[in-house]
Amino acid sequence: MTQKKFMPSGMEPEIRKHLQKVGYSFFAGLLWLLVNVTLGIYFRLAIADKGVSLVNILFYGWFLFSIALLLYYFYRTWRGAALH
Repeated sequence: MTQKKFMPSGMEPEIRKHLQKVGYSFFAGLLWLLVNVTLGIYFRLAIADKGVSLVNILFYGWFLFSIALLLYYFYRTWRGAALH
């Protein structure tokens, strides 16, 4: 009869690692959302009042670049992640 050794906190290392991934991913997504909503709506960079300006183009360029980085971060974090 074999016993499994658990961490002192009572949580298995795989579960702890998975929950850290969930927490970091949630925080990264929330931070991305906060930055882009603040820039786009609060500072009105996403709204073209009198036509499209250079500021609007730069904001949407930043938006596409930052979402690509976020999705790459999610891919790197979650590739091959399967709980058994």
